[in-house]
Amino acid sequence: MTSSPLWTPDPADASLSTVARFMAFLGARVGQRLSSYRELHALSVADRAAFWSAVWDFCGVVGERTDTVLAQDTMPGAVFFPGARLSFAENLLQRNDHATAIVFRGEDKEEARLSFADLHSLVSRLQQWLESLGVGPGHRVAAMMPNRPETVAAMLATVALGATWSSCSPDFGVHGVLDRFGQIAPTVLIAVDGYWYAGKRIAVGDKVRDIAAQLPSLKAVALVPYLGDAEELADTIPDGVYLPEVLAAFPSRPVRFPRFPFDHPLYILFSSGTTGAPKCIVHGAGGALLQHLKEHRLHFDIRAGDRVFYFTTCGWMMWNWLAAVLASDATIVLYDGSPLHPSPAVLFRYAEDERVTLFGTSAKFIDSCHKAGIRPRDSYDLSTIRVIASTGSPLSPESFDYVYDAISADAQLVSMSGGTDILGCFVLGEPTSPVWKGEIQAPGLGLAIEVWDDEGRPMTRGKGELVCAKAFPTMPLGFWNDPDGSRYHASYFERFPGVWCHGDFAEWTEHGGIIIHGRSDATLNPGGVRIGTAEIYAQLDRIPEVLEGIAIGQDWDSDVRVVLFVRLAEGAVLDAALVETIRQAIRSGASPRHVPARIIAVADIPRTKSGKITELAVRDVVHGREVKNADALANPEALDLFRDLPQLRV
Repeated sequence: MTSSPLWTPDPADASLSTVARFMAFLGARVGQRLSSYRELHALSVADRAAFWSAVWDFCGVVGERTDTVLAQDTMPGAVFFPGARLSFAENLLQRNDHATAIVFRGEDKEEARLSFADLHSLVSRLQQWLESLGVGPGHRVAAMMPNRPETVAAMLATVALGATWSSCSPDFGVHGVLDRFGQIAPTVLIAVDGYWYAGKRIAVGDKVRDIAAQLPSLKAVALVPYLGDAEELADTIPDGVYLPEVLAAFPSRPVRFPRFPFDHPLYILFSSGTTGAPKCIVHGAGGALLQHLKEHRLHFDIRAGDRVFYFTTCGWMMWNWLAAVLASDATIVLYDGSPLHPSPAVLFRYAEDERVTLFGTSAKFIDSCHKAGIRPRDSYDLSTIRVIASTGSPLSPESFDYVYDAISADAQLVSMSGGTDILGCFVLGEPTSPVWKGEIQAPGLGLAIEVWDDEGRPMTRGKGELVCAKAFPTMPLGFWNDPDGSRYHASYFERFPGVWCHGDFAEWTEHGGIIIHGRSDATLNPGGVRIGTAEIYAQLDRIPEVLEGIAIGQDWDSDVRVVLFVRLAEGAVLDAALVETIRQAIRSGASPRHVPARIIAVADIPRTKSGKITELAVRDVVHGREVKNADALANPEALDLFRDLPQLRV
């Protein structure tokens, strides 16, 4: 990529990082001197029992456990920490003082701050109310909520009782919500009366009524105020309650923290659902806690007193990731609304105001800022930001340059990749090594990451399937309503038996980092050669007339041809000159095989609620196949732009 790194850690800072202290801690336990992250990673994979035991102790997990760490080392079916008992909520709520736990901003409409004591009080009242309804182990609590403090508190109250939490954002349609919550039969639904987006007031009362009417398992529907309609709305829903009113009936008292087994069901998260009914992915409490403590402290160097921001909705696993920052004595900084209103600078102003130390967002947001030509470092004091994190899709090399030129020359840029499936990251950053343009820094600790060819052989060069060759604690417990585990097995273990196949098309770099070239089920196969879509998108980032693109393989003349759809900047026209510019950029920046046979302008590109473009859905539309769950998309109407295009018939 480049002959020198974009960022190199200060040796003194690296030596004082949490992961450096952990190296000494683990090394002393096993009688081995660890002098680099690579050595640490190798040990963490070779002796996973020693590694995860050290994570538990080093991070001060509250709970009881035996000496056995890994009782059954199989995929699926591994058993970590048998006999252990813990409370996920207790580990996030160890503080109960007046330090700030949560900062919230809902566009320019509402702001709030909760101390750890305030959060304890709110969780206590919510816990008492849920308990009065009989909620406990074996129950599910579902939330259709914005990224507000009440959402975090309701999650903590739910899991403190041993019930299982599941959430989505209020912009989901009725069918999208029912496709998720209808599968898990929640006992309680917590919903908002509406939300603000790009300055617009969006009421969801009719939606909440429709959803509640089709969830017969509900004992209560709690309405949270945001627009001012919640109290009135509660009166129109059977078993509806106005949450502030019911909570006022309960005194603030210490939160109860009964402890449960390591694999007690904590969360149900959902796949995007764009190719069928969403998969209901069940995650255990102990695995989630250890994974997040490991990532937050060892990979991101989050410390007590830090202020951590990640732009997310409650329908994306990054919300769960962000909430767990409380376990590291840090403040979570929440934002709800459009990240681009009234301009892409709004989040950087927020970061300046709140002295954010970790600024997390999506690759798409960074690209949007780049295309908008803004330079936040010229207008805002971002000096407190130590880490800029990006996920959701591969971060292009041009976006790496943009971050260091226009946002911060000093922050560590962490591109990361993992997903809902593992409630965390397979590959991400670490604070003791350089950042190289276009590369993800390192494999995650404790994760036996490899790149395999189609025959299941490890590759050190070239592109192949990203796999995890050994068991790890945040493998899902399974899928909901999958009693024999067949759907779970087919999703991850069918390709390579006994090995987790994640579905990413990946490549090792000469620096020991990783490049993700896109989803392997969306890779293109012209002439029988697999190529990644991310390589095409990286070239589009260099062309100012193109805002974004989506590439698919179209079945054509007994082969597959590459078709590229582009959304253009205002005033741009896809004429012969721009077509040639695009083709030449792809030819020189990727390869001649990547050059599309057809380039077609479209007004919009469909994407999931978490902002990922949906190549498989577009491919289905182009081939005349039904998109089974278009309601899962943020903009399902965009699919119509790809139907019956004359350019696809020649």
